Amino acid sequence: MNQRASKHGDFRSLPNGRFQITVNNNLNKFQFLLTLVHEIAHHVTHQKFGRVQPHGMEWKAVFQHLMLPFLHPDIYPNEMLPYLANYLKNPKASTDSDVNLSLVLRGSVAESGKNFIFDIPFGNLFVFKNTIYKRGNKRRTRYECLNMSTKKVYLFNQNIEVKIYNEQ
Repeated sequence: MNQRASKHGDFRSLPNGRFQITVNNNLNKFQFLLTLVHEIAHHVTHQKFGRVQPHGMEWKAVFQHLMLPFLHPDIYPNEMLPYLANYLKNPKASTDSDVNLSLVLRGSVAESGKNFIFDIPFGNLFVFKNTIYKRGNKRRTRYECLNMSTKKVYLFNQNIEVKIYNEQ
């Protein structure tokens, strides 16, 4: 599946009674495996419990159980394992919500031509989804950023990837 900006993968029940799991094709092998197991956990949860909260306690228990065999240095590097173990204590809908895990899964390297928002100096302009923002102060976990056209302030996760704005 091609890259989706909002999610890494998807599980869905199809009208014909079959199921479909998709995973973005731009993920590295560590992100891919975690995303695939995440989506398989949705399928197993659906088979076992029927309709429940998508990331509720049933899914969390299944996901944790399915991930346990992969928490091994032959599969994930030693430097990733503590972050994965911490995330799996209470997994969220997206691995990107855990900034430290997200960064370590990517090798702390942004996509080519992009920077993490924490690398953008305070007051500098950047582009996100074709909109120009000015980086502001860091709150506890996110950055305040001013939309330059609407003058509204938005909060950005620390691990969001943006392009530095270059005036032409």
